[in-house]
Amino acid sequence: MAVSGGPRGRSERTDGRETKARLVAAATQSLREVGFAGTSAREVARRAGTHQSQVFYYFGTVPDLLLAALDAVSERRLTAYDGLLAGAHSSADLIEAAGEIIASDLATGDVAILTELLSGSRSVPGMSEQVAARLRPWEEFAERAVRQAASAHPLGALAPTADLAHLVVATILGLELLASVDPDPQRLPDLLDRAAATAALLTALMPASARPDAVGALPSPVAAHPAYEVEGTS
Repeated sequence: MAVSGGPRGRSERTDGRETKARLVAAATQSLREVGFAGTSAREVARRAGTHQSQVFYYFGTVPDLLLAALDAVSERRLTAYDGLLAGAHSSADLIEAAGEIIASDLATGDVAILTELLSGSRSVPGMSEQVAARLRPWEEFAERAVRQAASAHPLGALAPTADLAHLVVATILGLELLASVDPDPQRLPDLLDRAAATAALLTALMPASARPDAVGALPSPVAAHPAYEVEGTS
């Protein structure tokens, strides 16, 4: 009988973590390449080099595995983008940071993970609510960014930051969706350049005392949501 915490116990826990990580990585890859409809337990297990029973052993259901894949992608993205938005000192800076976020998502294929789950989850009872819950940290992060940008404006205190944050997240998702199918790859960068130029012009027209010359760093979204705790996933 193995003693809990002994060499065998530690080895089993390590093997379990490695298997779970391989399954999450395989599910992420499958969502990118064959979409929600093609991501079955068998497909994920094939990509992970294990038996499909491992999917159910470690995650319970395929939807729970896909949500775990979304959690992993979201945590990585939020960590990376924290640094981008922390350096945003104006509306123009925020637009530039948003452009970098969109470009990165398109280059890595991360946007495909979310869009596949947004569309596919409607066919699984209760899954849409789980996906929506995972968008909340993004909206809270966007809300902090909007509040910070608005704080330098004379009327910033009147800005509906929660509504604007929701609009920011929806706009970024929409731009990413359009860019993923747009035959003109330059359209989105041009649009963002024009938006940044407009924001810079509006800032220049503000009274000197009201311009956002310097702002503090944004709080880390990952620190605020370390585990993305949503009931039903593990």
